[in-house]
Amino acid sequence: MTTVRVPAGWPVTEEQARAVQDELRGRVVLDEPGPPPGTGRVTGVDVAYDDARNLVAAAAVVLDAATLEVVAEATAVGPVPFPYVPGLLAFREIPAVLAALEALPCPPGLVVCDGYGLAHPRRFGLAGHLGVLTGLPTIGVAKNPFTFVYDDPDPARGSVSPLLAGTEEVGRALRTRDAVKPVFVSVGHRVSLDNACAHTLALTPRYRLPETTRRADASCRRALRDATTDHSAASG
Repeated sequence: MTTVRVPAGWPVTEEQARAVQDELRGRVVLDEPGPPPGTGRVTGVDVAYDDARNLVAAAAVVLDAATLEVVAEATAVGPVPFPYVPGLLAFREIPAVLAALEALPCPPGLVVCDGYGLAHPRRFGLAGHLGVLTGLPTIGVAKNPFTFVYDDPDPARGSVSPLLAGTEEVGRALRTRDAVKPVFVSVGHRVSLDNACAHTLALTPRYRLPETTRRADASCRRALRDATTDHSAASG
């Protein structure tokens, strides 16, 4: 497990964070298809919080895209570097997520975030932010539609409907299990929306959520438990 320190100059106010979003948003690449689904490696990233101790734990879990077997994983724990502000959650998570990615022993390939990319009020969620900072292809697969609207997709697995901000399609509601609530897919960086949906389907052979998210969620929760247990033992 890597210990994370807040980077020098990290934003501390909403105004500073929005200025960073404005600066980086223009660097998002939306005209690349991204890697083909089922090839190479695909990595899930996720975070867990201990609010009482002001800690955030991040995990990066690499899967073989063809078999969905775990290839490698890494975790990182550190202080929460930014207050909770809707639309600015990336500033709470990115230092730990970057540390986990950097601790991996192999290239991550496509990165799948438990959250949003273009489907964000400022069109720059965690997946876009992380993609721009790393240069990696990224997508967001979220559990809910945030502030956006959609028509319920047909009941069959693989059905989609546009996720809309007014008339703008910012992502898609994608049915990953027959007659089960959809997930909400949006592009982050260097991946098309069609390909992002195809990857999500390839990563959901049994459950509603991608295997990348399921594995990363379990890993970051374990890392947080270990860190808080160590903290309690040290202070006891």
